[in-house]
Amino acid sequence: MSYFERHVFFCCNQRENGANCCNNYGASKIRDYAKDKVKSLKLNGKGKVRVNMAGCLDRCDEGPVMVIYPEEVWYTYVDQEDVDEIVNEHLLNGRVVERLKI
Repeated sequence: MSYFERHVFFCCNQRENGANCCNNYGASKIRDYAKDKVKSLKLNGKGKVRVNMAGCLDRCDEGPVMVIYPEEVWYTYVDQEDVDEIVNEHLLNGRVVERLKI
């Protein structure tokens, strides 16, 4: 059995010289928001959900991006409301949010 039921990785990569990257879209702040949201819903901890910051996930042109394992579902998002939908649908209810899936 895995230590966590799910891992959520947010690409928070910052490229130099203004190159396109997820952090240009506020990925680090959104990751912090998601982590706080998961904690407030008591979804974090052993056997539950872990929200992590990742370096480059190599999909910056589709960014900002996040991926949830073990399902291997990739999402893009625009704002906190999109993250709320992903948390409520995918993490709480196990339903993929098709409109945000990449």
